[in-house]
Amino acid sequence: MRLHPFDAFFSAGRCKVTTALLALLTVIGLTACATTPQRNDQLEQARATVRNLEQDPQAERAAAEQLRAARNDLQRANAAFADHSPPDEVTYFAYLAQREAQAGKSYADEYRARQQLARGNEERSRILLEARNSEVRQAQEATQAQAEKAQAAQQQAQAAQNQLQKEQQELSDLKARETARGLELTLASDLLFNSGSADLKPGGMLQLNRLADFMSSNPKSRIIIEGYTDNRGSGPYNQLLSEQRAQSVASALEAQGVASDRIQAIGRGKAYPVASNASSAGRQQNRRVDIVLSDMAGRFARAATQAPSPE
Repeated sequence: MRLHPFDAFFSAGRCKVTTALLALLTVIGLTACATTPQRNDQLEQARATVRNLEQDPQAERAAAEQLRAARNDLQRANAAFADHSPPDEVTYFAYLAQREAQAGKSYADEYRARQQLARGNEERSRILLEARNSEVRQAQEATQAQAEKAQAAQQQAQAAQNQLQKEQQELSDLKARETARGLELTLASDLLFNSGSADLKPGGMLQLNRLADFMSSNPKSRIIIEGYTDNRGSGPYNQLLSEQRAQSVASALEAQGVASDRIQAIGRGKAYPVASNASSAGRQQNRRVDIVLSDMAGRFARAATQAPSPE
């Protein structure tokens, strides 16, 4: 069957269009394949490894050369991948980039470890130095404390020496003497009292003032005041007179601030003469007031409260 010329023309044109469309689709498909690269696992790993190195704060300081080489090799791998170079070429450059990045990471880790070790050594040195300084300070403080203690002990010894000298001078001024009953001093009754009287005479206060000063300087000391008479008069009379005279001396000391509990007044009467009553001179010695002193801590000798042996 013969086709109409128009139909024949239309049929031929349709075949040409179909052929052109097929050719265009083929070109588009090839172009799409050419512009859509395939995935390269080695390249992905290299990119991640290099990025990890770039984020390491120690990379620029400890692995600058390795970082630079890794970047260059990664750039070549990316370029080869983008240019559709053979996969082996892309893999090769990616492998080099990854190895350089791994080496750089090792250098950075090593540098970080050295830094930590150095800081540890510095801290150890600081601790040791502080401990040493603390020992030195403690030794200096101990030395200073010992020096201060020695100085205080020396000052105390000097003060004790001064006090002893003062006490000895005061005792010397009081004309105290060492006896079996302890330190003892005698106040002449004629200087303190008129004959037959227990009233203190103004002139006798000098000795009592010295005794009051001594007791004020030694606040723990105590005394025993003993009144004695000669043998003129009856026993009861002389006993009472001796007690009154001892009490008059005690009252005079209390008036000057000496506490009464530091004083014991005793009347011995005429029974304990120190000289013969046959002469006026002897009787004058027997009319007396004796003061027995304790030590500076207020302790009396064992025989202090005992009366002297009678004549």
